[in-house]
Amino acid sequence: MSLVGRLEDLSLSDIFQILSVGRKTGTLVVKGSKGTALIVFKNGLIVRAETDDIEGNMGDILVQSGLIKDTIMYLALEVKKELPAKPIAEILHDLGSVRPEMLEKAAKKRIERVICRLLSWEDGDFQFELDDLELQSKTELPDLGWEVSRGLSPEYLLMEGARVQDEMSQQSYIPSEDLSVSDSGDADEEGGWEEPLDSPSAERRDITALKSLTQELRFPNSASEITLLILRFASDMFLRGVLFMIGKGEMVGLGQFGLEIERADEMVRATVLNVDKSPFFKKIVTEQLTYKGALEKDEVTARLVEVLGGVWPRDTVIFPIVAEGRVVAFLYCDNSSDAGPVGETEGLEIFINHAGLALEKSLLQRRIQDMETDRGTA
Repeated sequence: MSLVGRLEDLSLSDIFQILSVGRKTGTLVVKGSKGTALIVFKNGLIVRAETDDIEGNMGDILVQSGLIKDTIMYLALEVKKELPAKPIAEILHDLGSVRPEMLEKAAKKRIERVICRLLSWEDGDFQFELDDLELQSKTELPDLGWEVSRGLSPEYLLMEGARVQDEMSQQSYIPSEDLSVSDSGDADEEGGWEEPLDSPSAERRDITALKSLTQELRFPNSASEITLLILRFASDMFLRGVLFMIGKGEMVGLGQFGLEIERADEMVRATVLNVDKSPFFKKIVTEQLTYKGALEKDEVTARLVEVLGGVWPRDTVIFPIVAEGRVVAFLYCDNSSDAGPVGETEGLEIFINHAGLALEKSLLQRRIQDMETDRGTA
């Protein structure tokens, strides 16, 4: 499989969705007016990312974090002069100057920064080659970073990158290279709260998120971008959530955030639940109203809890997403079993109503395009 095109025609989020859902392994190279970027996928997860649109390299992150001294970095740079194709992180590892786990943390920080920067690119040509990891040598990047042993979820990276961009636009984000905190980019370690659930700013974070994301929802590039915006909004308010698409009596997992289970994205996408066997979910489909409270027990909700990790949640919120007069998706959210009760959700409910309208528009545009294509081939 070869995927070639322009960012103006296929957004980064769409590209990631294709590669993630298909569990593809290969190298994606993007070249635009702002520079060149390389992203390596393994089984749909991102294991390496670099760009020359960001100053410095992995070694600089380690120096700034106090994990290596300037003299060690100088020695590594001298070695790189003799071996220009060898990444600085690999040189430091071979010199025994830094532990592998520290390189892993630094690499995850670097990957997050690269994806965040790529989200600001407005143009560029991209090429993905399946199972071709030799493309790395064709990018002419000065350094190729470090390959993490456990891949990062593309959906998580997109959400985090968009979140950082929002915070930067509000001039409240301060970049940090502190590697002492636990990383949260693993496929089974995403999500987390930055402040107590009962703090004043946390109570109305739904309104804050509504103001910053509604503008983006006005001009989505695709249905996949709409779903990412929904998950991104919800991840500001809840510890974990799962988005299900509804069709023909079934709930099919589409995306998630915050699930502390192995290969969370794959587990969710492999989940299919029978709505007709759940009086609880059938009622929500019929009434088309947000549900907030305890998760009622039946065989379908029991299976859902099993997917979530096996521990029954204290409180849940389920948002039906309505398009063309019917429920086309569910957003399930909770704060796990040991967290406090859910807070105000009016902002998210308003956003989801707008998301339903955006989905209707997206579906209509697709039908129009299909009709035009049919006319052209007739």
